[in-house]
Amino acid sequence: MWRNSVHGWGLPSILLHWLSAVLVVSLFVLGWWMTGLDYYDRWYQLAPWWHKSLGLALLGLTLLRLAWRLMQPTPEAHGVSWERAMAHAGHGLLYVLLLTVMISGYLISTAEGQGISVFGAFEVPALLSDLPRQATLAGEVHWYAAWALIVLAVGHTLAALKHHILDRRDTLRRMWWPGESRRQ
Repeated sequence: MWRNSVHGWGLPSILLHWLSAVLVVSLFVLGWWMTGLDYYDRWYQLAPWWHKSLGLALLGLTLLRLAWRLMQPTPEAHGVSWERAMAHAGHGLLYVLLLTVMISGYLISTAEGQGISVFGAFEVPALLSDLPRQATLAGEVHWYAAWALIVLAVGHTLAALKHHILDRRDTLRRMWWPGESRRQ
């Protein structure tokens, strides 16, 4: 139930996956919404604070998730060889895009040398700042990488639904319940 096997995902992997998915979608919606706020909106200062705090929480979860994944076996991928290759490449690209979005967000927020408050509990220091056009360049990377991440996440979702509905495989079920495919 706790550990991954070649047949299914363990509970920590499942929880980290779904919590990450909720945070990614929430951060995308919040980020898009807050770009339309004007200076006099009461959320003008609060929305970025939440966005940065949740983004750094997602970074911590992503690093934990990567560490857990390196220590655990990965369940066998379903499908023909090209589907397995696409799944492997897609998962790798999801992690690359996640890290790109979060690192670029960090570089935007620390461009002027100030750290980032995380829910008011602690501050992540500005380790790299005052680079030429840092906020602008990181902002462009952040915007396009976030869109690419969402598009890829939608593709990931559609592929999971295809495996579940059309192919009648347990790919989706084993991401909902630990050890699900072992019970079949």
